[in-house]
Amino acid sequence: MAIYLGLDLGEKRVGVARSDETGTIAEALTTLTYKSRADLLKQLKDCVESLRPAKFVVGLPKTLRDEEGIAAQKVIKVVDWLKSEIPGEWVLWDERLSTAEAERVLLEADLSREKRRTLRDRLAAQRILQSYLEASKHD
Repeated sequence: MAIYLGLDLGEKRVGVARSDETGTIAEALTTLTYKSRADLLKQLKDCVESLRPAKFVVGLPKTLRDEEGIAAQKVIKVVDWLKSEIPGEWVLWDERLSTAEAERVLLEADLSREKRRTLRDRLAAQRILQSYLEASKHD
């Protein structure tokens, strides 16, 4: 099997996770902080170069009514642009509540606000990717 890269796209930060080579376990990797699209692209290309993922799984922030609101439309727009810049298979995956769930886990771990902020996005990416991996086992 191949490595998959999970992304939790935000307007200033991107949480990054990767799968193991068996496609079973997602691991939180890092959080990319960027100021421009060019900056984001460079950092993502660096990740791609080192990990060589076969697939990108990007969290799609649907509303609780299962609709694509403004946040989801922004993610789709960025992913469409990234597809033109980074070749590979791109999958949009429902991420409803992944960031809130990550925050809850970090609060339960009694981490400081600063530590939670640095870990939240990568943990959300890990949860998005893990959800995708588990659902894909049944395909």
